[in-house]
Amino acid sequence: MARFKSGLKGGKAIAAVALTLGMNVSTIAPAVMAPFAIAPAASAQTVRFPDVSSNHWAKSYIDALVSQGVLAGFPDGTFRPDAPVTRAQFSSMIQAVYSKSPVRGSTTFADVSNNHWAKNSIQNAYKMGFLSGYPGNIFAPEQNIPREQVLVSLANGLNYQSNAAPSEVLGIYSDQGSISNFARPAIAAATEKGMVVNYPSLSFLNPGRNATRAEVAAFLYQALRSEGRVGAVNSPYIARYNATPQNYRLSAGTNLPVTYARDQIVLMPEDTVPVSFVTASNITTPNGQVLIPRGSQVEGEFRPVDGNSTQFYAQKLIAPDGSERAIAAKSAIIETNQTIRKNSANWGRLARNAAIGTAAAAAISAVTGDRVIATEDLLMGTAAGGIFSLAQRFLGRNSVDVIVVEPETNLNVTLDEDIVITP
Repeated sequence: MARFKSGLKGGKAIAAVALTLGMNVSTIAPAVMAPFAIAPAASAQTVRFPDVSSNHWAKSYIDALVSQGVLAGFPDGTFRPDAPVTRAQFSSMIQAVYSKSPVRGSTTFADVSNNHWAKNSIQNAYKMGFLSGYPGNIFAPEQNIPREQVLVSLANGLNYQSNAAPSEVLGIYSDQGSISNFARPAIAAATEKGMVVNYPSLSFLNPGRNATRAEVAAFLYQALRSEGRVGAVNSPYIARYNATPQNYRLSAGTNLPVTYARDQIVLMPEDTVPVSFVTASNITTPNGQVLIPRGSQVEGEFRPVDGNSTQFYAQKLIAPDGSERAIAAKSAIIETNQTIRKNSANWGRLARNAAIGTAAAAAISAVTGDRVIATEDLLMGTAAGGIFSLAQRFLGRNSVDVIVVEPETNLNVTLDEDIVITP
């Protein structure tokens, strides 16, 4: 994740993935990638397993994923962090977290029957590019998945590629000679992205060893972290490739796609109103490295323009991890575009799921006689002449002209100046 120099809660539930060996699962409800987010592990709901001690190396990863329903414990209340994970079980974990557009069509695996509990998740993981089969259309669903396969799966499914030569990146591992040739480029990419967690020895990848449930939790969480979807875990076991950090320049004119909690913002043309928007998607480098994560706050204010228009000026960018930086960006000019009339129904329709500047609220109240405007809907702005004088000015009038900002359609925030970011 980019760190700015000086979170976002998902709206859809994630289906729990039963990783109990031998448990039959008929269907796994798919998750939608865009709104899915996991709270940083430090603030995740505490999950108690008698076999995961408070100082277990993977406890933060396990707690975060279990509390969000991506992993599940066993019926006896244990988690069994050292138990292996089968390829079928791993495919279910992939489906619980990702719902990407297919990169290839479906296939038929000779050893995955139509009534196999993981048939759908295996097919989806295959179509999204996360998992592949073996020669002879074999998937080996009950085979324990090695550590290098987990890392290759995540790197390939997320379309990650290493910036440096794989041999250079993999040189940080004392056992790099044991990495399969097919896995080297993907593991190099995963290493650069901070997805590799090696316990107990940071320098030993152990690529051919079967991945444990704790290790898969760590790899999966770090993959989500690489996308900017979760907060950082402070772990001494995350493998680091210490290349010289590369600065990236976002040029003036770059669009900042933003979203807002309400459908509309209602302002008077003379109103100055502070507002905080949220970035609606990641802004990345050409190779997919996140520069501005989705869920970053764009803080600024609407300012009057020429007496009948408004324009949003962004002043600060705050990443989900709390780091921040000053920016200069602004929206297109938005003109007066709605008339509120006395005793008309258009105000009621406009007020639904709208945030209202205090000056606009005063003027609308004076015209319509509506004295009940919920305080949580108000944006505490300032207008020339003050709120009370503005309300007095509109008493007795039959209409008032306001500006309606629709963040999803007419905001269009772009950078005024270049900014340099170190991922």
